[in-house]
Amino acid sequence: MPFLPLRTLPATGNANIAEAWLERIEDRLSRDVVDVASDRALLCRETLAELTYPEYAANWETAVADEKLPIGTRLALTGLDPRNITLEPEFYAECDDAKFQPVMPLLWLWYSFDRTVLGGQNVGLGVRLRRMLAKRIFKSCGENFKAFQFVEFSFGYNMEVGDNVVVHRHVLLDDRGGIRLANSVSISDFANIYSHTHSIVDQRDVTNALTVLDEGVRITYHATVLAGVHVGEQGMVGASAVATKDVRPYHVYVGIPAKSVRVKPNAPEPGTILRTSEKRDPR
Repeated sequence: MPFLPLRTLPATGNANIAEAWLERIEDRLSRDVVDVASDRALLCRETLAELTYPEYAANWETAVADEKLPIGTRLALTGLDPRNITLEPEFYAECDDAKFQPVMPLLWLWYSFDRTVLGGQNVGLGVRLRRMLAKRIFKSCGENFKAFQFVEFSFGYNMEVGDNVVVHRHVLLDDRGGIRLANSVSISDFANIYSHTHSIVDQRDVTNALTVLDEGVRITYHATVLAGVHVGEQGMVGASAVATKDVRPYHVYVGIPAKSVRVKPNAPEPGTILRTSEKRDPR
């Protein structure tokens, strides 16, 4: 099969404007602040107003109070400020407000940017903005993180991400119990990674469990990894598979529930890649 590395594209015509826009956001985020959550909420509001309602960006408060404007327009304007909206994780009993409120405005900016004309399918600019935000949302974030459009999280602050991690479009990273992505993990479009589960008897009975993807793991299209699963180094979960138990290093798992169907050709000797407990696993 041919080796097809990504191309390097020339700068777009608006590159200087985009660079200045990103630098302004980085500067605002880097300043010493007294109230992080409020300052970030203001940054979010002003940024989204310029992108979506530029005619009201300079007089947002006046516009919100202007009863001559359609009430739907006024309501939409209030939604540019994350202090006026709620995200689903805020209803979770274990939500740590001290951790969540400072990152919530950045999550709202991330999600809302993806739904603007500027965000949409704009890969280059979007990746750079999300990388900037991720370093301030996640518990830890390595170098060269790349997230495409419409990635969503639970809390965000329970994410641990290594270097050169790639997350493609429409991925759900449910980090209620924590998600750890090691270096060079790749998660394909429409995949779901969970770290919490509900009792089959009572939905209010929730168990949080750390989900770990080791170095070089690939989670492919529409696959699901359930809470507490450990995907070993260079392991792969195939398209539409559901990993309900640990995935052995260098193994390819497919199906529902996912089972090993082969070992990758670059795997070392089996004795060096299978832990004692995994050797007893009949899968």
